Amino acid sequence: MTADGPAAHVSADAGADVGTQEPGLSHILNSGSHTNTPGDSPTPNGDDRLTLIITTSPTPSAPSTELLEQIIAAFRTHCPDLTRCRVILVLDTYDHVSSTNRLKKGHVTADSARLYAEYKVRAKRLILDVYAGPDVEDEELVKDSAKAEFGCLGILPQHANNAVSLAITRTPDRRVTFVEPAQRLGFGLAVRSALRLTETPYVWVQQHDWALITDIPLGPLLTLMQQHSGPAAAAAAAANTDGEEDDDNNNDDMDAVVDDSSPRTTRVPIKYVCFPSVRMVEYARSDHVMRYTALRALTNLHKQNFSVRVDVPSANVDAAGETSTTKIPLTPLFFWHDKPHVAETAHYLARVFPGRASLPRGAFIEDTIGHRARTEMKDGHWRRWACWLYYPDEGKQLCVRHLKGRTWRGTAAELAKKMEFMRLNEGRPRRRAGEKMAVAGDGTVVADTR
Repeated sequence: MTADGPAAHVSADAGADVGTQEPGLSHILNSGSHTNTPGDSPTPNGDDRLTLIITTSPTPSAPSTELLEQIIAAFRTHCPDLTRCRVILVLDTYDHVSSTNRLKKGHVTADSARLYAEYKVRAKRLILDVYAGPDVEDEELVKDSAKAEFGCLGILPQHANNAVSLAITRTPDRRVTFVEPAQRLGFGLAVRSALRLTETPYVWVQQHDWALITDIPLGPLLTLMQQHSGPAAAAAAAANTDGEEDDDNNNDDMDAVVDDSSPRTTRVPIKYVCFPSVRMVEYARSDHVMRYTALRALTNLHKQNFSVRVDVPSANVDAAGETSTTKIPLTPLFFWHDKPHVAETAHYLARVFPGRASLPRGAFIEDTIGHRARTEMKDGHWRRWACWLYYPDEGKQLCVRHLKGRTWRGTAAELAKKMEFMRLNEGRPRRRAGEKMAVAGDGTVVADTR
C-alpha cells in the first residue's frame, strides 16, 4: 500500500512533539459523519457511524474461542447492530515465555504460547464468518503494516526501539480488520492502534471477557451523542480546554453548578458512554459521587432521561415512515473505564492519546488515564471528558457481566475441574453452617463436638 494510503497515519512522525495532535485525527474531525471512500462498500444493514473494536490476548481458555463466541451471542441477543458493523480485532501477544502464566505481566508458559497461536487462527476465522461471511478466505485479505510508538524520543539508544511493529490484514471492503503486534501492546496501546485505523465517528470498545446482559438501544444512543456534539455542546466545552491559559478561574463545570437556573436541556457534550457492571449499581448515589460536593451537584444537574426521536420505516416503501421516541437514561460518570463503552473517535484520540508518551506499553487506560481524568473532574473539568454512564432503572439494572478471562479455562476444563473436586471430596461429611470439623485418630474428618 502506498504511503498515502489509509494506514499511513498509524505511525506518528518520529519527530512529533508529545503535545501534538494524534495522526489520523483530522479526517474524523473534518467530517460530521463517516463517508465511504472510493473502493469501500457500505456496511450491510448496519450502522455506518460505528466501528466495533475488540481486544483479545493470551487466556487460559485458548485455543477455544468460547469467550468471543459468548460475546457475539450476547450482541445478537441484546444489540444486533454490533454484529453488522465494521470490526477491528486486535490480537495482542505476550512478552516472555516463563515457567508459569502471569498474564497481566505478559508472561506465558511454552504450552500457552503454542495454544495462543492456534487461538489467533480460530479467532480470526470466527470474526470473518460473522462479519464478512464464511466464503471469505485468508488469501483474499489485504496486508499492510504500521508502528505503535510509545514513550519519549530521547538521545539514548534504547529510545530508538520505543515502537512496536503491527501486521495489519483486512478484507478488501475494509469491513473486517485484524491487528497483530510483534510485541505486547497492552490494552491501552491496542485500543489506540485500532482507533488510528478507524474511519467512523464512533467506536464501541470491547474487551474479550465482558458480555452484554441487557438490551442496548445503540442507534438512538449514537444519535443522541451526535446531537450533543454539535455547535452548542462544542461551545460549552470550549471554555474548558487544556491550553496553558487554563487556571483556577476557568472552570466551566463549577459555573454550571453555581448557576441553578441553567435548564436541564442544556446541550452538554456526550463523548463517552460506559455500561454498568455490578460494582456500579446505583452509581449516582454511591460514595464515588456523594462524597464530593461538585460531583454531587453535577449529577443533580445533568442526570436525566434524554429523549431521542427515531424514524420507524413504513412497510409500504411509498409511504412516509413514522417517528417514535426512545428514552436514553444517563448520569454523569466521573471516571474513564475500560469495560465496554461507546465513545467519539476523535475525542478518544485527542483526550486519551494526545501524544506518544500518553500511555506506557502494557498499561490499561483506567489504571493511568482513568485516575487522571477523575482528578480533573473533581477539580471542575468534567466537560473536558464528557463521560456518562448508561443508567436504566435508576442504576439498578446491570448491563455487562465479567467472564473472568484471565482465570476461566473454558467449559470443558472448568467441568473437568469441578468433577475432580467432587471425586476428591466424595464420602467426606459436609459441614453444616457454623459447625467446626476435626480430624479423628484414623485420619477421617468428623464433626467437632467440643
